[in-house]
Amino acid sequence: MGPTLVAFATFFAAIFGVSAVYSLVSDIFLRDRTRLRERIEEELRSTQRARAKQSMLRALSASEVHGIMELADDQRTWWERLQDLMDQAGLKAEPAKLIWWTVAAAGIGGLLGFLIRGGLLALVGAGLLSVVPIWYVQHLRTQRQGNMRSQLADAFELMSSTLRAGQSMAQSLQAVASDFPPPIAEEFMLCSEQQNLGLDPEIALRQLSRRCGIIELRIFVVAVLVQRQVGGNLSDILQGLAHVVRERFRIAGLINTLTAEGRLQALVLMALPPFLLLVMVVMNREYTQSLLDHPQLLVGMAVCMLLGWLWIRKIVNFDF
Repeated sequence: MGPTLVAFATFFAAIFGVSAVYSLVSDIFLRDRTRLRERIEEELRSTQRARAKQSMLRALSASEVHGIMELADDQRTWWERLQDLMDQAGLKAEPAKLIWWTVAAAGIGGLLGFLIRGGLLALVGAGLLSVVPIWYVQHLRTQRQGNMRSQLADAFELMSSTLRAGQSMAQSLQAVASDFPPPIAEEFMLCSEQQNLGLDPEIALRQLSRRCGIIELRIFVVAVLVQRQVGGNLSDILQGLAHVVRERFRIAGLINTLTAEGRLQALVLMALPPFLLLVMVVMNREYTQSLLDHPQLLVGMAVCMLLGWLWIRKIVNFDF
């Protein structure tokens, strides 16, 4: 085992060791404090109130707000798209922090590639690790949206029952925020607080739809806005929407079950070549030295693997 590989292994061992010690200390000393903070936040909802008060929309006129909300998704700037991504992932950070995470990951990848081989491999390492923060945020968004979809049907049924009891739309939103766990509770609470602070209900609902980024909530917002303009029984609309959402969630689960084998194959095919390369470097460095002396072959392998992963992903992921 060469000195470069020893330094590489030591670097990762130090990172994992520090992470393990931090997790252990946090679990022992900060567990009760974290639970107490979460309980207080759940009771007072101070974060949602602060976010509603700091909303930039309150500083705009009604015409400017309507102009912003009527923009199509393809007309939004890249900075606004990053902000939507952070909001949909449930992160309270600004897009600038995601950019800094990406730059830091690219720097680490470039440094590791330079230490291992230098030159072209440093660029490859920087390019590969630079997508890790964005991939992680997208993973959080997908997980959060899945949790929200699983709560929507019951939330709509609760809103329908609340409206049948004679309460208003704002009170039904407040009921969902009070009786449901996150993530749907915090989003509905923020929407309710924005309306309490004087934001137009239509704008608050449109912001709720954009902030969550799921088609079921967009359908809900459109149904509510149409009902406000032309009238109708909103309670029956919500009851039917709850049935539609529940069926869509069931079909999505069936699709995930049927495509599980394809997704597993993609994972294995993506992980096997780098794993075997690392094993061969450790066990027989001289055998793989010819491959390491031609980094363009590694770049070609990475490009072909990326194309194959995109192809499989296109097959197993589709809209319905």
